[in-house]
Amino acid sequence: MPTSLSAATITGPRYHNAGFPVRADFAEAHQRFWQRLATPGTWWTSAERIQLAEEVRAAWDCPLCCERREALSPNAVQGSHASVSGLPSAAVDAVHRITTDAARLTRSWYQGLLEDGLSEGHYVELVGTVVSLVSIDSFAEALGLPLCELPSPGDGEPSRYRPATAAPDDAWVPMVPDDNSGTPEADLWPAERTANVVRAMSLVPDEVRTLCDLSAAHYLAMEDVGRPGVDRGGALERSQIELVAGRTSALNACFY
Repeated sequence: MPTSLSAATITGPRYHNAGFPVRADFAEAHQRFWQRLATPGTWWTSAERIQLAEEVRAAWDCPLCCERREALSPNAVQGSHASVSGLPSAAVDAVHRITTDAARLTRSWYQGLLEDGLSEGHYVELVGTVVSLVSIDSFAEALGLPLCELPSPGDGEPSRYRPATAAPDDAWVPMVPDDNSGTPEADLWPAERTANVVRAMSLVPDEVRTLCDLSAAHYLAMEDVGRPGVDRGGALERSQIELVAGRTSALNACFY
């Protein structure tokens, strides 16, 4: 944990100036992610995690990314990313590609990242950081608000924790088995009751925890996703939520 920062000193996203009411749980979940950025992760330091976030924001205007998005194949366009950090080139490419062209990632591209020195754990934590920040920044943009300033980095070293049960499975990366009972990962999901889209992040358990935290605000609590009769009682009914989610997934060419 950091030695020089506390939750009280970090100002994360707040939506009191949105012009209309925004549920408190959105800001609370987003601020918890800001707190995570200001602390070491499992494989990246706090400073590196914040640099990952800076690269996410830079990717949208990166000339190489823009040209690749318009190309029939991203591999047809060569060049260098408009990087804004000192991160390794493999990490920069991963952030930019996941942010701007996730639908066309391939296993061979992922294997190339490993050959360039990015570890499996670094990759999973990177994916979680990118997905979380894109979700939060997109929320602010939808409200017509400026993006929240990223926090200052905290002290400390990554834990480098790797679940003992993580092993090769259906994903590109090792995963914790469905039956996680009796393990330090037992809180991630009820034993043998989860989806691979969640389990795929389990090599870095804290990324699953962050995913669940944001899902509870943006969508549904993870334990309710597979229960079609559950309605959170918000402004949108469950059927409307699923329609919006399905349409968004289709526009983003989401695998799921």
